Amino acid sequence: MRKYLIEGGHRLTGTVEISGAKNSALKLLAASIMGDGTTRLSGIPRISDVQTMCEVLGNLGIRIKEEKNGDILINPSSLKKYEAPYELVRRMRASILVMGPLLSRLGRARIAMPGGCNIGSRQIDLHLKGLACLGAEFSLGHGYIDVNANNGLRGGEVYLDFPSVGATENVLMAAVMAKGTTVVSNAAREPEICDLANFLNSMGAQIEGIGTSTIQIEGVKELHGTEYRVIPDRIETGTLITATVITGGDVLIKNTQAKNLEIVISKYSHCGVEFNYAGDELRVVCNGRIKPTDISTLPYPGFPTDLQAISVALLSLADGVSVITENVFDNRFMYVDELNRMGANIKVRGHQAAIIGVEKLSSAPVRATDLRAGAALSIAALAAEGVTEISDIEHIERGYENFDEKLSRLGARIKRVK
Repeated sequence: MRKYLIEGGHRLTGTVEISGAKNSALKLLAASIMGDGTTRLSGIPRISDVQTMCEVLGNLGIRIKEEKNGDILINPSSLKKYEAPYELVRRMRASILVMGPLLSRLGRARIAMPGGCNIGSRQIDLHLKGLACLGAEFSLGHGYIDVNANNGLRGGEVYLDFPSVGATENVLMAAVMAKGTTVVSNAAREPEICDLANFLNSMGAQIEGIGTSTIQIEGVKELHGTEYRVIPDRIETGTLITATVITGGDVLIKNTQAKNLEIVISKYSHCGVEFNYAGDELRVVCNGRIKPTDISTLPYPGFPTDLQAISVALLSLADGVSVITENVFDNRFMYVDELNRMGANIKVRGHQAAIIGVEKLSSAPVRATDLRAGAALSIAALAAEGVTEISDIEHIERGYENFDEKLSRLGARIKRVK
């Protein structure tokens, strides 16, 4: 098992470049199934989740090639299978997002019940209800979901009880080649969904209302291959902002979109962090101990649930008491015991965590329980006294490209060991 050894107390300075968005890249790869011809994707991060998605597509018979410059070519002309097997889907929940494209392209899909990070109940009923509004029929049994559209998909009215990102994406991909018009109400508005919609439009889809809670899709007969660059990863940006702040650093972040993190920048500014941004660059400066703040996670444009654990790590060193309310996923405070082992003072009750700021953290052996929890522990370790050992870092490497190398170039003392 690989581990990180992180020596705390080193201020981060310098310049770092953000990779392509994990939460967008996986969806673009899945959507490429629907194009007639080859699609070229640029800026795809080299992370284990992307590798898993490429294995899922390869298992379906799709030809995938990675070029020397990092571009990925997807040719779906040899698509034959319609089943995503358990041994692949269990490794990553996003594998379920091949359901919509397979249903659209082949009229059927068989997907193993998804796995991924253990951060509480993330039901797929909204996916299935949305697809049913387009004429799909499904059955569940023996750990698999079978979905069929024997009479073809047709446009329909889809109302999501909750603005689920995954359900919005699956319905969107299924609807682009359905007959007639589909309207998705209470749709999720995340930048990654906008990226997916723009990508599909570049393939010949007709999608309007991008970035709003009501998306209109006029079905087309076919899509074609395209060339497209994935947007920068806003969660990686937020992670590196937090790493800079907790070390009292001064870092210039390149290839980012500050507009997609307005709520985070606003909250951190109230804590005493200085931000300067122009174009795709963002400079982060922090001097001295930060002030406490209260945060509630919400669907976009609210505070991202994926930055909740990372913010808790930062606020554990704030000068006062902060309260975090988790409104998106249950069971997402599993990492708190690990932070408390490092000297944090965090008390959890239901969906809320009270963080009583302490003056210092200390090193301890800790374990990454999921992707963002692992990043949070790494950030805490950057400010802790001594050397912190973080195990199960395969969770971290699911979502961050060259995480240890980027931190090292900014002055962190971090080693990746077996």
